[in-house]
Amino acid sequence: MTGPRDHSLTYALLAELASEMDVATRHRAALHLLDWLACARAACAEPARHAMAYLYDYPADRGLALFRPKQPREDHLMLDGALGSMLEMDDVHRAAVLHPGPVVMPAVLLAARQQGATPSDLLDAIVFGYEVMIRIGRGMGQGHYAYWHPTATIGPFGAAAAVGKLLDLSAEQMVWALGNAGTRTGGLWQLRHEPVPSKALHTALAARDGWLAAMLAERGFAGPRYILEGPQGLLAAAAGDADPDRMLGKSDHWLINEVSFKPWPACRHAHPAIDALMALQNIPAPEAIERIEIGTYQAAIDFCDKATPATPADARFSIQHALAAAVLHGRPCLAQYQPACITDAKVAALRARIQLHCSAAFNQAFPAHYGAELRLVLRNGQTLQTRIDDAWGDPENPIASDDLEKKCEDLFGHGGLDQAAIRRIIDQTLQLVDAESLDPWWQTMAECAA
Repeated sequence: MTGPRDHSLTYALLAELASEMDVATRHRAALHLLDWLACARAACAEPARHAMAYLYDYPADRGLALFRPKQPREDHLMLDGALGSMLEMDDVHRAAVLHPGPVVMPAVLLAARQQGATPSDLLDAIVFGYEVMIRIGRGMGQGHYAYWHPTATIGPFGAAAAVGKLLDLSAEQMVWALGNAGTRTGGLWQLRHEPVPSKALHTALAARDGWLAAMLAERGFAGPRYILEGPQGLLAAAAGDADPDRMLGKSDHWLINEVSFKPWPACRHAHPAIDALMALQNIPAPEAIERIEIGTYQAAIDFCDKATPATPADARFSIQHALAAAVLHGRPCLAQYQPACITDAKVAALRARIQLHCSAAFNQAFPAHYGAELRLVLRNGQTLQTRIDDAWGDPENPIASDDLEKKCEDLFGHGGLDQAAIRRIIDQTLQLVDAESLDPWWQTMAECAA
């Protein structure tokens, strides 16, 4: 990027991101792209998607709109932008407490098709979008997270940065893009207190607004330079304990390498408790269990203390349901978050015997670490205990490539694809690092994922 220097926080952040992209980081971007594709495809049959498809006059039984043979449009971005987080299996950055994939991927894919991008263009733009989104997110402070959904508030910055990188915007144009992305930010957490699908609307709007801000910046549409630190900017309005210095600083790696993959179809705050249960060598039969006690950090309790979930969305935010269903039915899967399991009397009875409490140690470690301790008390007086300091899929407890591919296979299968199509998507997506053109990949996606 080239352009005039100014003293804004936005420019300072961008000025530090001139590092060359390495092959390993591009491969990481391809993994996150594959992960988003699988999450989005699996959610195509969700009722909220049907409502949006009807609004945009799109066939409800079709898959991802961005891969249609015809040129994709802004409404296709809205449709696919809603999908990535619907099943709660999207990637997550712990310190920033946000999900880059559901926002960055649909925005940059639309721009890539519109611009005729190369594989390296696409992967580099993904990395850049993640970087900007995470840096801004990690400097927002915990006060912001108390009321605001960071994926919604910070997402437009990530989408704008990714699209701007792909468009090769100048430094001034990129500042404009981020400025206008910031003017459109928003997303209140009230949605998590009610059985509504509004979270999907957050990601769709964030992706669209970021894409739009970058496209307009390319055409000379200016945006506020001081959108972050200005007197009526984002930090003043929505981040009382913000630390702008955390948005800056040279790093020896791109931050996409710190982003976690989610193996279970539940809110990430439920995962440490699930992992603690899965760590037991032999899970006792439900009739042998007196109670299960979970000690974890306060945010996990705030988000996932739901002993009586009524809908699949409720269940995905319920530690009690996640554990009860896993005790009764084994390794967590999408079927455990369907109405038949949620209303099952045996599951409900066990949910009532699961108790949550805040652990000072885990609370102090959050958000750098997501941990939980499980204490399972049997009716015979025996006690089983396990502890998880970092959830499976975090950098300290990484998910193996084979396990990630298995997750994606399951999600693609849930989305109606056959094994041959699934294998083509996985192989070609992971081979983008060495590919010279996106054309074969677009063709595969058009045949298999649309």
